[in-house]
Amino acid sequence: MQQIIYFFLRNKNFLLFLSLFLLSIFINFRSNSYTSSKIINSSSAIVGYLYDNLTNIKNYFNLIEENKKLIEENKFLRLRIINTSPDTISNSINYNITTGNVIKNSYNLTKNYITLDIGRNQGVEIDFAVISSNGVIGIVDRISSNYSRVISILNTNINLNAKLKTSNHFGTLSWNGKNPSYVQLKDLPKQAFLKIGDTITTGGNSLIFPKGILIGSIKSYKLDNSQNYLELEVELFNDMSNINHVYIIENQKINEIRSLDE
Repeated sequence: MQQIIYFFLRNKNFLLFLSLFLLSIFINFRSNSYTSSKIINSSSAIVGYLYDNLTNIKNYFNLIEENKKLIEENKFLRLRIINTSPDTISNSINYNITTGNVIKNSYNLTKNYITLDIGRNQGVEIDFAVISSNGVIGIVDRISSNYSRVISILNTNINLNAKLKTSNHFGTLSWNGKNPSYVQLKDLPKQAFLKIGDTITTGGNSLIFPKGILIGSIKSYKLDNSQNYLELEVELFNDMSNINHVYIIENQKINEIRSLDE
């Protein structure tokens, strides 16, 4: 108690000045409507600014949650389409879909790979198909407990069965290692009717990809050296330099079907 008394005695002049100063501000604020309105307006502006920023932060986190919900809804719809569409072979095969995110992606090499934040613990296995909302991405070729590596469609070692969307003419899709926006479809019979801009999809003669998954559109075509088959330049629907959310597709009967060939 004595310390408190000594403090007031030592600082009595300063405390008196501070009290009179605060009193003068209060009186001025009460008696001067212009000053009070400016202070109120300034306070309102500051409070409004803070509320705006808090709302933006809240909306940002809500957007993340809404995005997750949207991905799950898309997963459900895509699974339903794959398992019920007459353009797939799913009358006899059931597919399951898992969602994942790209954490590493190469697209400027001749042998490109993609790393996903999902692995064996989340149900991913080797030879699972990987797609995005725009079409084919690649095939899982390595897995760990919580991560998986995907051999990209932009890899000179990958070959996919692909077809014209408008017919059952199919060929072999690969990449020549040059432009990351284009892949090449070869061995398509020359009697196939096609035109620039036609859509190319997965062919269905694979145990990995369901039939009818989008790949790209025809940019140009020509006869090969044998003059019996067409070679197509296909512009990918996916921008392989900008992929984030992906869908991993499991053919639930792949092992059973493969056992027939053993």
